[in-house]
Amino acid sequence: MEPQQLRTFVTVARLGSFSEAARELGYTQSAVSQQIAALEADLGTAVLHRRPVGPTGAGERLLEHAGALLLRIDAARADIARLAGAASARLAVGATPLAVGAELGRALAEVRRAYPAVDLTVRVVAQDVLPAEVATGAVDLALVDGPAAPSDPLPLPDVGPLATVAVAEQPLVVALPSGHPLAGRSGLALADLSAAHWLDAPGLAPTAARLSAATGVEGYRPAARYLGTDVRGLLALVAAGHGLALLPAAALAGVPDVAAVPVRAPRLVHRTELVHGALPEGPAALLARLLAGEQTHGGIGSGGVTAQPTTRAPGQQGPSAW
Repeated sequence: MEPQQLRTFVTVARLGSFSEAARELGYTQSAVSQQIAALEADLGTAVLHRRPVGPTGAGERLLEHAGALLLRIDAARADIARLAGAASARLAVGATPLAVGAELGRALAEVRRAYPAVDLTVRVVAQDVLPAEVATGAVDLALVDGPAAPSDPLPLPDVGPLATVAVAEQPLVVALPSGHPLAGRSGLALADLSAAHWLDAPGLAPTAARLSAATGVEGYRPAARYLGTDVRGLLALVAAGHGLALLPAAALAGVPDVAAVPVRAPRLVHRTELVHGALPEGPAALLARLLAGEQTHGGIGSGGVTAQPTTRAPGQQGPSAW
């Protein structure tokens, strides 16, 4: 299977049209048809129905493989480009919403002092997207965060030879209205809160489904969904009694009308990790050193940042259900 054929197949399947796919890809319709025909000849079966246009059973299965295959090809190109290329004046940093904080701001200030002409961009993106963006070069490095058992890695998708290192761990708390009957407790077991109303905020906090998976208790149900990335907006809903949320303790600092009760069981922390590939010396490598600390990452030195065997690849998970 040629990558070009796979990309064409995915595009036709997504758009449901040979002509629309040709327009998007910049090919003639005849060229698109020839690529699909060559792909089907190679596989020995049809992958697309022609009228109406859509994937066959075999095509549905191929779509399950195609995204990962194309991602790894893009990641390989970006990885080699990083190793072979010179330092860039661009610095694109990806981060999950709760990973953007004072430490990142201070580190970026140091980078700008060292590289005054750096073209800096910080992109706030969902956790499940960021490893692929690092692998394909859409961002130079990323900070991702989420709940985990102490010292366990975050469960990130396997998108290529990336290095990860923990840069922070902090306590997890249940956020509830200050007048809630449980607000004065010294600690809470999540398994005891399965009947409570929770806010489903996939961009910021574990969903009801993840709470069930982590505690082994069914019954968690979302009272409302919050699809934003502004933690203050989420906490305003908590304060108004719309539901509970599991968040890092620091996110509740100075927020009125919201109580923070530590999670007693299961043993969990809020973990932040730095994700990166090989980086030539330059703004991105300096930022990685500042965030990770040279003493905690053997692969960071004056020659840039290189993924080391001592760091895990995304996708390698510890025992935590998170």
